Amino acid sequence: MRDVLQQVRPWSGERFALATVIDTFRSAPRQPGATMAVSGAGVAVGSVSGGCVEADVYAVAEEVIRTGVPVVRRYGISDDDVFAIGLTCGGLLDVLVEPVDQASYAEFDAVADAIESGRPVAVATVVTAGERLGRRLVIGTSATGSLGDAGLDAAVVEDALAMLDSGSTTIREYGVHGECGRTDVAVFVQAFTPPPRMFVFGAIDFAAAVARVGKFLGYHVTVCDARGVFATRARFPEADEVVVDWPHRFLAGALDQVDRRTALCVLTHDPKFDVPLLQLALRTDAGYIGAMGSRRTHDDRLARLRSAGVTEDELARLTSPTGLDLGARTPEETAISIAAEIIATRNVASARPLSTTTGRIHSEAGRLVSAT
Repeated sequence: MRDVLQQVRPWSGERFALATVIDTFRSAPRQPGATMAVSGAGVAVGSVSGGCVEADVYAVAEEVIRTGVPVVRRYGISDDDVFAIGLTCGGLLDVLVEPVDQASYAEFDAVADAIESGRPVAVATVVTAGERLGRRLVIGTSATGSLGDAGLDAAVVEDALAMLDSGSTTIREYGVHGECGRTDVAVFVQAFTPPPRMFVFGAIDFAAAVARVGKFLGYHVTVCDARGVFATRARFPEADEVVVDWPHRFLAGALDQVDRRTALCVLTHDPKFDVPLLQLALRTDAGYIGAMGSRRTHDDRLARLRSAGVTEDELARLTSPTGLDLGARTPEETAISIAAEIIATRNVASARPLSTTTGRIHSEAGRLVSAT
């Protein structure tokens, strides 16, 4: 929902429909949490499939706006006609289409406010057909709404809080009173966590390009350099923050913002900055730690880090030289190679050309994803 929020906020006050991917199988084009919204005036924003089934979802949304009744629809490839309503990629996806107005989704504005302000919030919705379909529980600093049973509410709140910690979105199944190991009630839990962090160290032209692509990928981007003449807002307009400080000192004060979703991009290739920074970075939970430099710079950097007491296990977490081998030369090309490596690392993907691989394009590991 995050990707359509700005467009739908002005619709609040009229009934509109929100279509959300709640589950995927095989090579579905979008992941759980992907959203499309349709206004009462017929305006559509967002996407649930990249174009395969949007026309039918739009028609369902119009019906939901008219009736105020939520619907779950499954889309998959048609055996008779691959261009019929379905996914020509061979995947399956389930879509929840629900009405949004004061009567049906009174918590929507509060959820939207939390997302826009960066406060963690989870939305749990019953997606099993029946009288509970569309029942909703919103979990933030407190829980509002209900799924129709106090025991079920308690079980879902516990799970949703754990999912907020990991930033994951998925369907969970329970007994009618919240019992574990039962499949009576399916609940789609969409966890909205603050955007992942990207820290770019070194205020150089390559850093400006990396900051731009980082914002494009949805990161909260901070650029840091000890040289105030280079670390300026004018040079890095796309960054959320531009900090003048020694990189290692800044990172030491920002450790509470570093988790397994964080990308640390060390672009200074100057040992007086790199070594103390990487000593600290390699002992964090950051999911990606990359350092720019030539092969010679890399070898010298490793020697200095070993001398500083960094272990081989810690060094194994360092990606250096940073980026995939794309033959990149310009700052923009280099930023794309770094971004591609970050994506591959995050998804535990091979980074090989798809034309040289076999099997599924989208791995099952991708089914637990951050909410969009």
